[in-house]
Amino acid sequence: MRFVMFSKHLQEWPLSRSARVVKAMGFHGLDLTVRGGGYVLPEQVRRDLPEAVKTCADAGLALPMITTNITAVDKEHSADVITTAAECGIHELKFGYHTYGKFGEFRAAVEQCRADLAGAAKVAAECKVRLNLHIHSGNFVTANATTVANLLADHDPAVVGAYIDPGHMYNEGGLDVWRQGLELLGERANLMAVKSMGYFFLPDEARNGTWVNKMVPLPRGMVDWVQVWRCLTQVGFDGVVSLHAEYQGGHSWRDLSVEELVDQTREDLAYLLACREKAGAE
Repeated sequence: MRFVMFSKHLQEWPLSRSARVVKAMGFHGLDLTVRGGGYVLPEQVRRDLPEAVKTCADAGLALPMITTNITAVDKEHSADVITTAAECGIHELKFGYHTYGKFGEFRAAVEQCRADLAGAAKVAAECKVRLNLHIHSGNFVTANATTVANLLADHDPAVVGAYIDPGHMYNEGGLDVWRQGLELLGERANLMAVKSMGYFFLPDEARNGTWVNKMVPLPRGMVDWVQVWRCLTQVGFDGVVSLHAEYQGGHSWRDLSVEELVDQTREDLAYLLACREKAGAE
């Protein structure tokens, strides 16, 4: 099992600095953003991804996975991203998102995702890399593990897999749907995102208010990581674990600086590993 840090919220630093800091925190590697606004832009992937691999290697970090915005192989240099990742020895890719619009359009959105995934999977199979569908709560086709399992059924596990995310799975099904989802996808899961959310009540002048969910440090969130690790042990998960330190902007409980975010991530990693140890000890 390899532990990596998601690079999104480190991007105001040069990659060389981020890599050194991530290594010092005790991670095995980096989950590199290869998408619009990422460390590597899709239109420059052939030039910049090999250099990014070298930069990380110089810091002692691996790049076992990348986060992409690929939704169809004929869009946004997607074929270049897949082939260059393969050439760089990166086997696991996060697939991009298809969204769900108006009520009554969900089936069509699923079928569009199915068709686009099939096209991208052909290129992935030729390159011997794997595309992974990420569980993401909200208006995403992949918000529900049952839908993801249905999409995966069309494909060779060596070519298309699951990117489980207990934080988002708790967000959509905090009572038990998260556990059902882990069981459904466990054998196809190659990647796991680590984050947790909490709900906050925001009052307004009329005293009605609304509940919103925000990212919080792992010990304060909804996810029971001890129980998650027990489930993962039972299904034999041994993939890449990506810590998502999404503690910036309005979707976070606090808007942290990069330095504060690094400190919080260090605490999150220690907590996650302690939960894993506890799960194995009981």
